[in-house]
Amino acid sequence: MTATGGVRRPGPRPRPGAAAGRVWYAAYASNMSLARLNCYLAGGRLPGGDRDHPGSRDRRPPAADVPLLLPGRLHFALESSVWGGGMGFYDPGDGDGDGDDDGEMPARGYLLTTGQFLDVLAQERRRTPGDGPDPDLRAVLADGRALLGPDRYETVLCVGGLAGRPVLTFTAPWRRAEAPLNAPTAAYLRVLAAGLREAHGWDTARSAAYLSSRPGAAGAWSADGVARVLAASRPLGE
Repeated sequence: MTATGGVRRPGPRPRPGAAAGRVWYAAYASNMSLARLNCYLAGGRLPGGDRDHPGSRDRRPPAADVPLLLPGRLHFALESSVWGGGMGFYDPGDGDGDGDDDGEMPARGYLLTTGQFLDVLAQERRRTPGDGPDPDLRAVLADGRALLGPDRYETVLCVGGLAGRPVLTFTAPWRRAEAPLNAPTAAYLRVLAAGLREAHGWDTARSAAYLSSRPGAAGAWSADGVARVLAASRPLGE
């Protein structure tokens, strides 16, 4: 599957009942790659990763996907147990137009069942889908934000709506200025670039310039260094 249609920006947040069947999962960082997302849906391990994922209780592929632009910024922080190095996190900014974290972040919207979204979320929280009650999404749909815990990827955001359905994602509870920044590994950057190519059609030079400029990567990676890593890589799934 490749993303189709023009780039979308989420509109106003829909009413809470709109999440009864399907939602748009706004994937950023490595989950923009369909091969990476499929590890969370069908189970398995992506080449270069260091963990097998159990997969979703519903292993069907996304019903659709579209390229998205979200308000805010990507940064790299903490230490990934899968890739080593920093992980990608999303700061939606404050929307006033004059902050470091304002702007737009490329993402990819996958149309998933509500259950599939919750199972992806569970695995990102290092839990097994179905092991315990699922989080209730009513709070995030009503307020736009819900904290499920203090750890990484436990802050769920509703960043708006698309085609009458909510656009959901998850990140860390901190703002970028408070983040424990850490440079990403070459293996991780390859997966991010694959997602940018699939969803937005970005070439190596554009992806390298973007990724090397993100907080956590900036100063540790140059655009030329990232470009060399990407040029030496093979397409995911081969």
